Amino acid sequence: MTSDAKDTRRKGTAGTHRRPTTYDVAKQAGVAQSTVSYVLNDVRTVTIPQETRDRVLEAARTLGYRPNAAAASLRMGRTNTIGLISDEIATTPFAGKIIKGAQDYAWEQGKILMIINTDGDADIAAAAITLLLERRVDGIIYAAMHHQEVLLPTTLRETPAILLDCFVADRSLPSVTPDESGGGYTATQTLSAHGHRRIGFINLQPDLPAAVGRLAGYHAALREAGIALDPALVRHGNSRADSGYALTRELMQLTAPPTAIFCGNDNIAMGAYDALRELGLAIPNDVAVIGFDNQEIIAAYLRPALTTLELPHYAMGQWAVRYLLDHTEHSADEAVPQVVLPCPLVMRDSL
Repeated sequence: MTSDAKDTRRKGTAGTHRRPTTYDVAKQAGVAQSTVSYVLNDVRTVTIPQETRDRVLEAARTLGYRPNAAAASLRMGRTNTIGLISDEIATTPFAGKIIKGAQDYAWEQGKILMIINTDGDADIAAAAITLLLERRVDGIIYAAMHHQEVLLPTTLRETPAILLDCFVADRSLPSVTPDESGGGYTATQTLSAHGHRRIGFINLQPDLPAAVGRLAGYHAALREAGIALDPALVRHGNSRADSGYALTRELMQLTAPPTAIFCGNDNIAMGAYDALRELGLAIPNDVAVIGFDNQEIIAAYLRPALTTLELPHYAMGQWAVRYLLDHTEHSADEAVPQVVLPCPLVMRDSL
């Protein structure tokens, strides 16, 4: 093939718009294609005069040359992509905050997210991990939408990975979860600081890690305040408004009913509001109420607006990406972090 034929092949047909290549930059700058590669990849082991470097860079700018990210990733062994696998995305109010936190931090660092929803299907989760490994992502975030222990495919250990809002039994994988105990403590301590001594607690299902942690925090705050624990003030619900309603009515039938109720989530608090209203009790004048989760579609629109604890989904998303970018490899001698992030108090009008 003649050189003219080669030129025609590279230029393409008249009127065809294509991305400029290093060949085009080399031709514009009047240098070898290898020189362009050295300059654009900032290779300093090869001596190239500054005037030549400037000419190559100017040619690249003039032509609008952009490097091939896929090819660069293959050379560097990194794809600048992080996989995020979740058991729920469309059906939970928390997924958006996790994704936004992860995406915001990833974007700041020049990375992108590849997101896969499994709908809680273990087979889909295993296939998703395999797919992400085949695409050579730089790491995987495995997220649950409520705090829980999980069983994971062993393939997840073939790449840097972190668990978000979940953990494995032997704690052999890094995780970031909410400080459930700290949140339970903050809720109860806030109520005691407002003068309440009879503090009811309508918790989640007792086997949930969140319920265990929040109950521990409740107990700790009562001890610190010198308030004797009364088991009659503690109830376990089903996380829904109907249990909040029914269990609030039970609590208010006690001989010495609570003057404040700590609800294990905002759904339970919504049911508590309905029960107290039916009983002719005003919030917060007769009974104070505090929730957990800060589901804004509930907490901000109840009347009075609900004081609650914020689950740190946005912060967990950010922390997970930061960890993966800082730990592309894990040393056998390095401790496996089990990070808990605080659940901030969101003060509104129900205390």
